[in-house]
Amino acid sequence: MTTVQTSRRYGPGRWAVLAALVVFAVVMLAPFAIVSLNAIKTPADYSTNGPLSLPSELYLQGIIDFWNRVDFGRKLLNSLITSGAVAVLAVILSVLNAYALGIGRVKGRLWILVVFLVANTMPQEALAYPLYYLSKEAGLYDTQLAVIIIFTAIQAAFGTYLLSSVLGAFPREILEAAEIDGAGRWRALWRIVVPISRPTISVLLIFFFIWTWNEFFLPLIFLISNDNQTVPVALGVLQGQRMMDATMSSASALLGIVPAVAFFLIFQRTLTRGVTVGAIK
Repeated sequence: MTTVQTSRRYGPGRWAVLAALVVFAVVMLAPFAIVSLNAIKTPADYSTNGPLSLPSELYLQGIIDFWNRVDFGRKLLNSLITSGAVAVLAVILSVLNAYALGIGRVKGRLWILVVFLVANTMPQEALAYPLYYLSKEAGLYDTQLAVIIIFTAIQAAFGTYLLSSVLGAFPREILEAAEIDGAGRWRALWRIVVPISRPTISVLLIFFFIWTWNEFFLPLIFLISNDNQTVPVALGVLQGQRMMDATMSSASALLGIVPAVAFFLIFQRTLTRGVTVGAIK
């Protein structure tokens, strides 16, 4: 009977779905595996055996040369500071805006949300010149602060739109009980609303960090000094100069991917928990 139940539980349909997922995972991971293999090959090995062969020896000089050539440690620190600051500030701004729109029910709430929605649909190319002009006038051009301010506003627009719908369904009974106990709006926000909404806020924090880390177009315009550039900008500029062989190019791609993947894996449980809680709600 147990065998019959097991066969029913894992029928042909489920095995087909599992096989499709395995194939999809292999297809997604294959480019990353190829880049990793080519990053530890010698240039001669790459030229002789091609990009799909296994390395004949462990060669780390390409990674070392790329790290020293672009001062990758400095670029990594710049990306960490910019992405981390944007993630934290955008989440705080999103929570404050959503608290006013979702729970406070300010006048014109619907039109304000429409404005935030439209802001999310605008391409960055349309924002480049106005932001460039404003940063020049404010004396913030070619500074990390300019990029932090810009992406905080961009990410907070999405965060406000998302959190407003979540806080709009927040139980009023909890807030009324807190008000009876003497808690003001500010205390209710940080002691009640934020802890209960922590899974959704954690998901936004992770997404904001990864999205900002991968940004290329606007940082390329606003960070022209070598000391201020982020990892994607440094990779793009160096690739454009055509000063690298295939091994060093693979090393640059590997070093550019690893930090974001590591951040995602570290906070994967938090991300999964936040998505699951949101789905249950």
